[in-house]
Amino acid sequence: MDTLTPAPQAPRAPERFSRVRRAIPFLLAAGLVVMWSSGFVGAELGTGYAPATTLLAWRFLIVGGLLVVWCLWRGMRMGGRDLALHAGIGALAQAGYLYGVVAAAEAGVAAGTNALVAALQPMVAAALALPLLGERVRGRQVLGLAVGLAGVGLVVGSDLLHPGAAPWWAYALPFGAMLSLVAATLVERRTRPGGNVLEALAVQCGVSAVLFTALAGATGTLTPPAGPGFWGAVAWVVVLSTLGGYGLYWANLARTSVARVSALLYLTPPTTLVWTWVMFGAPVGADAVAGMGVCVLAVWLVRSPAR
Repeated sequence: MDTLTPAPQAPRAPERFSRVRRAIPFLLAAGLVVMWSSGFVGAELGTGYAPATTLLAWRFLIVGGLLVVWCLWRGMRMGGRDLALHAGIGALAQAGYLYGVVAAAEAGVAAGTNALVAALQPMVAAALALPLLGERVRGRQVLGLAVGLAGVGLVVGSDLLHPGAAPWWAYALPFGAMLSLVAATLVERRTRPGGNVLEALAVQCGVSAVLFTALAGATGTLTPPAGPGFWGAVAWVVVLSTLGGYGLYWANLARTSVARVSALLYLTPPTTLVWTWVMFGAPVGADAVAGMGVCVLAVWLVRSPAR
């Protein structure tokens, strides 16, 4: 007599939860790469309609207002020290970093080149994490960071070699932006201010809203254009770049080291090239494809666990 084959059993609930927990770091990392890359595309998109100060002022007036109202409604409780630290971090990580990136896009620096210079952040952050934070940087991580630098150089090297419309000083803007983000990352890791991600973003975006509104008002660029294209660009940078990009950046940093989070930014130049190819029709050459592979190898070297 034939015996009935027992039906396969569904995974037990604890096993399913374990799989979900193991997938969370990957999802956070992948989300950070995609959302962070959207900022360079949003800068190029928005500055086609308005000056950088106009785009940044309305970006943070909207997102800062929404976050502050949400946190006040939820009853945010944050001490004076944490408020001051998050305000300083916001001035560096958002006001300083984003002004450099968006102003560079306004001056004519290509999105890929903009992302390349900003992707130098892992090298600087990892180099400073050891003496300032006492974080251990393994030889494999150093190798991965160096490989990543070569990868991003390969991705946009052709763009750097060709003379562009941007003046020479415009390329210093993303470099200064990168240093500002490095400073914010090290301050956050060294001081560990309290509050969840939404509370931290509310304070940081509120400070950025004040700074950029004052700058736009002083330069006579606060009035937004009437066309819908500008507000589409504002919605892009509010949802994807600010809430998605910065929220995932701090969420990843809370779970792992500066070097491992910073290494993910090596994937932003090739991802930005994909964004610009889809949205603007910019061609992606063989050097870009090769650079993507090199960047993936670099991130694997930095983020893979030690034996």
